[in-house]
Amino acid sequence: MTRQESVAEGGGALLGVTAGLPPGSLRTPATPDPVKALMHRHRALCERAVDPLEIAAGLEAHGVTDRAAAQYRHRDVFALAEEMYARVPRGDDDSDDGPHPGTAGRAHAVPEVAVQWALFVLLPGAVCAAVVAGLGVVSGVARLGVVLGGVVAVALVFWIALGEGPLRVASRPAPATRAWVCWLLAYALLGDALLTSALAGGPDEAGELWRPATAALLALAFAVAPAAWCAHVFAVRAGGRLRTSRGLDEFAASARPLLLGVVMLFLAALGALLAAAHALLGAAPGGTSALTGAWALGALLLLARLLGVYGFTRAPALLLAAAGACEVTALCLVFAGRLPGCEAAAVPVTAAVGAFGPGAVPTAVCGAAALVLLIHAARTLALASAHAGPGDAP
Repeated sequence: MTRQESVAEGGGALLGVTAGLPPGSLRTPATPDPVKALMHRHRALCERAVDPLEIAAGLEAHGVTDRAAAQYRHRDVFALAEEMYARVPRGDDDSDDGPHPGTAGRAHAVPEVAVQWALFVLLPGAVCAAVVAGLGVVSGVARLGVVLGGVVAVALVFWIALGEGPLRVASRPAPATRAWVCWLLAYALLGDALLTSALAGGPDEAGELWRPATAALLALAFAVAPAAWCAHVFAVRAGGRLRTSRGLDEFAASARPLLLGVVMLFLAALGALLAAAHALLGAAPGGTSALTGAWALGALLLLARLLGVYGFTRAPALLLAAAGACEVTALCLVFAGRLPGCEAAAVPVTAAVGAFGPGAVPTAVCGAAALVLLIHAARTLALASAHAGPGDAP
């Protein structure tokens, strides 16, 4: 059972309790102790809860507001959950047999730094660097073999690195989402060269397409490590603030700056990696504009993965598809502009590339998608229900 399903089960049980009360009892509780019936009918969930905020998170996930809690003579949802947590007796409270069985493996436990994932996240950068180095010393048929073998090896180590640790997503991404991610990475590698050749009237030869932006892809591969550490920092700090917050609003107010800080930290690390790769490997086909496109793509991929870790996969899938479709559309508009009477179709792309370079397309597209995902993440990852639940914390 995933985290979101667990929270939904707890919140659904609470709502089921309220549904079983007499008509009108939510508005004007008839008993002197309005929480008593709720407490008795929902004893099991309260016994399993690690702290009051876990109960409050279940209520929040199902739309129970502070106004509804006021009908139970409490100022907010957290105060109601706190009383429920305190008043339901627990069978193990007076025993010396160890912790309550419901407290084992909860999401509030601080994620540990495992040597396994800490090393695995370094593999994509190391393998990608080895492939780039191999391309520099071979030619002809051997070069093609290095390319094909490198693609397989990089894909494999990406699968290993993302399958463990803070970037692990419990639900498998849809094939369409994987396809769009592969397209975005392929465009970061070859898209600027293709767009430049298309605007110049080509490509006339297949060799014109083989001017890869290896610096951009190499930096993105090495960026898996800071992305994993940033996700780990967010999970640890958010878990700590979840335990110390005295209400849902207080937690949300502290989680949003934390998320923004983590994203800024990753962007700073990615910027440093892009600058180092550019200095080491030389200019890309699109110049420095190719690096800004990779920078925006890195932000988009981090936010999409971070949302997926916490069970929010729909918005990332839509935004990744939208970004990839916009890049495809930009290329199609350039080629469509060669048709008689359709010259105006290529004008927007031509003007943008002329002013800012070929990297303007991925920068604008991925940057806009990343901004939308950041706004969405600031709303969803600031919910206590996103961090509460059993077992499968990152």
